[in-house]
Amino acid sequence: MKIGIDRLSFFVPNLFLDMTELAQRRGDDPAKYHIGIGQDQMAVSRVSEDIVTLGANAASKIVTEEDKELIDMVIVGTESGIDQSKASAVIIHHLLKVQPFARSFEVKEACYGGTAALQMAKEYIKNHPERKVLVIASDIARYGLASGGEVTQGVGAVAMMITKDPRILSLEDTSVFLTEDIYDFWRPVYNQFPEVDGPLSNSTYIESFQKVWNQYKAVTGRSLADYDALSFHIPYTKMGKKALQSVIDEADGVTQERLLARYEEAIVYSRRIGNLYTGSLYLGLISLLENSEILKAGDRIGLFSYGSGAVSEFFTGYLEENYQEFLFKEDHQEMLDSRKELTVDEYEEVFNEKLPEHGASAEYTSDVPFSIYKVADNIRYYKEN
Repeated sequence: MKIGIDRLSFFVPNLFLDMTELAQRRGDDPAKYHIGIGQDQMAVSRVSEDIVTLGANAASKIVTEEDKELIDMVIVGTESGIDQSKASAVIIHHLLKVQPFARSFEVKEACYGGTAALQMAKEYIKNHPERKVLVIASDIARYGLASGGEVTQGVGAVAMMITKDPRILSLEDTSVFLTEDIYDFWRPVYNQFPEVDGPLSNSTYIESFQKVWNQYKAVTGRSLADYDALSFHIPYTKMGKKALQSVIDEADGVTQERLLARYEEAIVYSRRIGNLYTGSLYLGLISLLENSEILKAGDRIGLFSYGSGAVSEFFTGYLEENYQEFLFKEDHQEMLDSRKELTVDEYEEVFNEKLPEHGASAEYTSDVPFSIYKVADNIRYYKEN
């Protein structure tokens, strides 16, 4: 039985900051951001947007009325949780009006959470082939104004519907995963922004990919030549390329050229959005599928998921016939093109806005379909679509 991604889409706020403007304000050469890091724009969220609104807006594109009766689980992978107890998935379940007899919960392990949710969904469908699972990866990546990681910030969500007989990508069963206790990136509960050991994070990412890739080769006997594309977790667009280049010499020239060309297609959207944490791998997958004119049905794609701390996984899937018909390419590109560009002053003002705390109240207006319209008594109230 085939199981995999039947539909997938992403959502980002309608604000962005140009990296040239940020570089000039911070006294840096714009080439450091555009070329060295590989970022052109950064998605920026308003205070009335959080992982619930981002996830609900992403999922609303792919959830049909029929789906609402067939979804048995709503799983949110995130490292930007809004509550120490209540899962964002519970609120999203309500906002989307999914049938009540469903499981709704969050998964956390840094940027790996979305993949953990995807794999749980796959196992559930294996035993309940007539049902569906909604997987959402939703995050707000923030490192602080004028911080070392500021240029790699981003915000957004990816939603995936996992079913039998998927129309986009069927997932293969063999995967290799790795866990190592490493402090390369972490955020204690009392910290607003994460702690980051940049050099260690970069090296751990690359080493983790090499370890799971080498183990995957040993288990399956496959090589780079067996893949039409590789998709990577993208904390910034140069990171995945560094990992790919660390093993690319294993392949012949034709394979190298193919994989590097597909990688550039996979980072088109990330260059304009930034880091989505749990969603960045899947934003890259969407970008690959929507920007490549070479891929076709039957092509095999390898996916590398990485979450600091650290957990990583290499898994694979193959494209289904006419998969292009079930993408949202025009909608996604229109969403990116219609955003409002902020000045650096406006970006900093938006960045510093905070929701009220300790029982204080506030009201908000927004033209975004799902958004926070009020905070009162320590509860966030959401405008429904």
